[in-house]
Amino acid sequence: MKITLADTAGFCFGVNRAVNMVYDLLTEGKKVCTLGPIIHNPQLVEELRQKGVRIVDDPKEASRGETLVIRSHGVAKSVFDTAERLGIKVADATCPFVSKIHRIVSEKSSEGYITVIAGDRNHQEVKGIIGNCFGEYYVVSDLDELDCLLSENCNFEQKPVILVSQTTFNAEIWTKMQKNLKKVCTNAEIFDTICNATSSRQAEAEKLSKHNDVIIVIGGRHSSNTAKLYDVCSKNCENTFLIETADELATDTFKNCSCVGVVAGASTPAGIIKEVIKTMSEILQPVEEQMEVKESVQKSFDEMTDEEAFEASLSSLTDDQKVEGTVIAVNPTEITVDIGRGVTGYVSAAEYSSDPDANIMDEVKVNDKLNLIIMKISDQEGTAMLSKRRYDAIAGWDKIVAAKDSGEILTGFVKDVIKGGVVAYSNNVRVFIPASQATASKNDSLEDLKGKEVSFRIIEIGRGRRAVGSIRSVLREQRKAAEDKIWAEIAVGDRFTGTVKSLTSYGAFVDIGGVDGMIHISELSWSRIKNPSEVVLVGDTVEVYVKDIDRDKRKISLGYKKPEDNPWEILKNNYKVDDVVKVTIVSMTTYGAFARIIPGIDGLIHISQIANKHIAKPQDELTVGQEVEAKITAIDFDKKRVSLSIRALLEPEVKEEAAADTADETVYETPEQPVEKAEEEPVEKPAEEAAETAEAQAEPEVNDTETAE
Repeated sequence: MKITLADTAGFCFGVNRAVNMVYDLLTEGKKVCTLGPIIHNPQLVEELRQKGVRIVDDPKEASRGETLVIRSHGVAKSVFDTAERLGIKVADATCPFVSKIHRIVSEKSSEGYITVIAGDRNHQEVKGIIGNCFGEYYVVSDLDELDCLLSENCNFEQKPVILVSQTTFNAEIWTKMQKNLKKVCTNAEIFDTICNATSSRQAEAEKLSKHNDVIIVIGGRHSSNTAKLYDVCSKNCENTFLIETADELATDTFKNCSCVGVVAGASTPAGIIKEVIKTMSEILQPVEEQMEVKESVQKSFDEMTDEEAFEASLSSLTDDQKVEGTVIAVNPTEITVDIGRGVTGYVSAAEYSSDPDANIMDEVKVNDKLNLIIMKISDQEGTAMLSKRRYDAIAGWDKIVAAKDSGEILTGFVKDVIKGGVVAYSNNVRVFIPASQATASKNDSLEDLKGKEVSFRIIEIGRGRRAVGSIRSVLREQRKAAEDKIWAEIAVGDRFTGTVKSLTSYGAFVDIGGVDGMIHISELSWSRIKNPSEVVLVGDTVEVYVKDIDRDKRKISLGYKKPEDNPWEILKNNYKVDDVVKVTIVSMTTYGAFARIIPGIDGLIHISQIANKHIAKPQDELTVGQEVEAKITAIDFDKKRVSLSIRALLEPEVKEEAAADTADETVYETPEQPVEKAEEEPVEKPAEEAAETAEAQAEPEVNDTETAE
């Protein structure tokens, strides 16, 4: 009879990592407790209990001095918060696939997305996912529950929705769920979070169940992963049996059977699988054929490899040894490499790079060569846990130390903003940069540095490979060099693209690449403004030119307004005497009304030119904001004055009797007092007297250059 063992049988990466973490802590002499059983396998859990590992249901149950291990299923964020508050040391063995789900739901729910989770709401992994949601969420275990949810919540069509799954969810149901959700929520974001190992395991189980008379599923009865395998196999093979150990095998199970398929859950230890295979071969095969079965199983399952066969090849390999590996496979959570001597090595995503955002699928290809350090060797399995990150860190640390001694400027990327400063990585080494050393000014935001490449010096080397850097010292040096260069080369008329750094009541200060220059308020606009913020704001990019330089006081005066924008030039080019223009009344005086011709230029409509009849005051015919047509009767570019007439349009021919009422209409002054006060003055004045009064009160309009001086 033929026995076929699934290639994917046994511990997945996440479970293996969690179990190894517990064993490593025990080896270090630490007291260990796990938050719930470390895996869904009672035999291994009992073995750990005998080694002193306690199981607790709440972080508060951890004793003083114990390390609390978070199992691969992950937990709610509140668990970490509680442990931190209580001062409990935590070892996080959350599977990288599960951590990815936590990041997704945390970010998206914070942005207002509704979270839909496909999985078992009573499973610890799903509870952990829920504990990382910050908004509205729902859990569905099958298609019926999803369809019911969609029919009862019409708001799903308007609101943003994301769909994630438990890592061990049924792949077939998951595919159907995606289609059903898309029919209702066309803009839903779907994240395929079923673990690759789970998908492969279920696909292989389905294949075996279609081509074998009996299927043996090995794993804990409380394991979701194992339960899914049993469900997949049961659909295709009636003789599917779930067992936890070899003791549960019955001889009559294999009656009239010619071929058996064996699959195992992700929480099933290799030793248990080996014992089941051995027992089955003894039950089913003659003695002379048992060896052939064992030999076949050994080839497909590393745990069955004869320890002695590897002893010689592994004897020269030691922990912390540097090796070169050739990549033979890559998946999102780990890299598989061949380091020679019949040894297969594994580099987890966490041990690939110090950069938490590094994507091994993008950066690593099959046949690539990697420099690695051996972290742990398994003589029995002929495997090694390797680290590229630690190899790079050792080489990088030497560069960091050398840079401290030489004062060399290093570059790195800022990855995190933490309390008291930022964290940058250079040469795969973590460098802490205090807030006081992170920016040129204490008022600058640290958040602006996140994700950016920065230059810094190493100012301190501490214990435990602790490096402290300073960005500020480099920025000050760079600014001093830029400032010296500008002062050596700058000349009147030079043009710069600068950044507005600050505003005052009298102008704007602009960084022109190392030094600050000032744009006086009179240089910001051809029109009168009360505050520089009417034209520019801090952070704006502006085009400026150098008007004046005081090298002794190291002051630079900048120009901003352009000659072509001068309203008097625009008037000269586009308007002439006798033109009829539409104007807006902007203010009034006792002797007339001022009307806006174009922005920056107001003309005077003398009281005698407002109507074709005598009026006591401009308010009798006009109101501020009113639009009227007027004729340009005079333009004085030297004095910057324009005279307008409405009456000229009403009475094209000037009558002799009206001439006596006409005064010098080209003389005026922008009103300095409110209309209310003007009304208090006598309005029954002869035209000649009104003109003289206007002339006496008027001042020539001061141009911007004079104002600046």
